[in-house]
Amino acid sequence: MSSIQTQFLDLTARHDVYDAIDPAGALAGSADGKVVFISGASRGIGQATAVAFARAGARAVYLTARSETALQETEALVQQANPLTLCAVAVCDVTVAAEVEAAVADCIARFGVIDVADANAGYLGPWVKIGESDPKGWWWNWEVNVRGVYHVIRYTVPHLVASAKAAADSGKSGGHLILLSSIGAQLLMPGASDYQTAKHAINRLCEFVQVDHGDDGIKCFALHPGGVSTELGRNMPEAMHAYLVDDPALAAGFAVWLSSGKADWATGRYLSATWDVEELTALKGRILEEDLLVNRLRTRA
Repeated sequence: MSSIQTQFLDLTARHDVYDAIDPAGALAGSADGKVVFISGASRGIGQATAVAFARAGARAVYLTARSETALQETEALVQQANPLTLCAVAVCDVTVAAEVEAAVADCIARFGVIDVADANAGYLGPWVKIGESDPKGWWWNWEVNVRGVYHVIRYTVPHLVASAKAAADSGKSGGHLILLSSIGAQLLMPGASDYQTAKHAINRLCEFVQVDHGDDGIKCFALHPGGVSTELGRNMPEAMHAYLVDDPALAAGFAVWLSSGKADWATGRYLSATWDVEELTALKGRILEEDLLVNRLRTRA
């Protein structure tokens, strides 16, 4: 087995929503009463995630992105999915700390709590070899994909901790934090050094969130959303477009599943939305015993 193959679980590959992660199926009502904060919610996976949480019964979703018009389109889709789900939007650049802080404060002012935070905003520029890269363009990947995610973590975590405590007091699960990662975090592909190193850092950052705040009740996950034909995904070389076969609703349903409490045993780990969740759960004992799905340096075969 190659070193690449050993980095991934041999599970049934899913490409669209199925009952176990269907917000209107097995997960119906799983988001009842919850307030969900989503960055990068104006299109693609972030938009689908907002709709999925509404379908699962969320009390409110707070949507941020850089385009007000696109945010309004997502808001309309949320209302179509569930007229009872409250919705608010804020134009926000995740690379600017003050804007993220203000958006989180506005969410709390409107809805009183944040139970789930989804750091979905991302960036992928042209693939260029390091020696031919533009320094500003290379670093911008890290600005959006790492600094932007850090800002969402930094300003939502205190509220997620409060949510986790309140949920625990009532015998429920709360305080869920989802960081959008990528299968690219585990790969080495020519020209992708900026994006793939940034996503690798996200996986490690997820582990640190769990180390620092796991005892506070935080449940953090790094999520590969699958190969989705979004504007970002299509920035990959054309030869890679054949892998963009997954519906954005797959990652959205998986995010709802992660926030339902069913995956709390897997906190601090990299997970793929394409993995069948029932098969994944069946591997719980082995994953925990061998400490799988985390970033580690192997020193023996």
